[in-house]
Amino acid sequence: MKHATTLPLPADWRDFFALTKPRVMTLVIFTGLCGMLAAPGTIHPVLAFTAILCIAVGAGGSAALNQWWEADLDRGMKRTRNRPLPAGRMDRESARDFGFALAGASVMVMGVAIGWLAAAILAFSIFYYAWIYTVWLKPRTPQNIVIGGGAGAFPPLIGWVAVTGHITLMPVLLFLIIFFWTPPHFWALALYVQTDYAKVGIPMMPVVAGERSTRRQILIYAVLLLPLAVAPALIGGTGRIYGLSALVLSLAFLALAVRVGLRQSVPGDTMKPEKRLFAFSILYLFALFAMLVVDRFATLQGWQA
Repeated sequence: MKHATTLPLPADWRDFFALTKPRVMTLVIFTGLCGMLAAPGTIHPVLAFTAILCIAVGAGGSAALNQWWEADLDRGMKRTRNRPLPAGRMDRESARDFGFALAGASVMVMGVAIGWLAAAILAFSIFYYAWIYTVWLKPRTPQNIVIGGGAGAFPPLIGWVAVTGHITLMPVLLFLIIFFWTPPHFWALALYVQTDYAKVGIPMMPVVAGERSTRRQILIYAVLLLPLAVAPALIGGTGRIYGLSALVLSLAFLALAVRVGLRQSVPGDTMKPEKRLFAFSILYLFALFAMLVVDRFATLQGWQA
């Protein structure tokens, strides 16, 4: 007697939403919005909303393509095995098509509504994350997150260009801040989930170079981040409010990085300093870019000389 084949139920909207990595998207949207609000000039609110929507949709598309490509790897990692693809709630083709649709639509709408320079940067950021980082760098080099950090650094640059239509030193500095923030942020996480990466063969820095080297490089990047974070005030791109805030926040970030960089882990270590650095690094970036907007508003109101 033949048994009827039970087909899996189609994925619902929550699974498609999960493909976009909404937590990561929150940071992408925020930094893109801050880049837009801090830029000199004005943009119509409808166009501003459109630009931010395109940044968010483009980031969601690249995240979906990342999960489509890494479905087998995600299945082997505790941190990611409940995502829609490894959990079996969605077929890979649906994730792939969804990712390409979001990516293509975001670039086209950005180009038509905002401008083709902003659209070109958005398109390159999607390609950077979905191909350069996911396909090429991540499985091949422990420097994957360093070079790949550029993918998450584009939103404030895109937001700035959406308003001004051109690239200057100021948005490049915003790009570099996120670029140099990414390694200590992500390696702090990698230190306490390194067994997951080792199990699936991803050459993250703690797996390949060891904890000592990773800790040292976290500290190096935190040191380099401090002058970069303050640089917008030094070149006159912002006022004192941002400059002082960036200095205080970056010194706090560096203090936590010193604790991580100079300590030795022991068997059974809960790695609390690493978890604190990872948690603070998210708060750091939100606060830093928020102060960028506060500073711009204060300047427009004449509160800063």
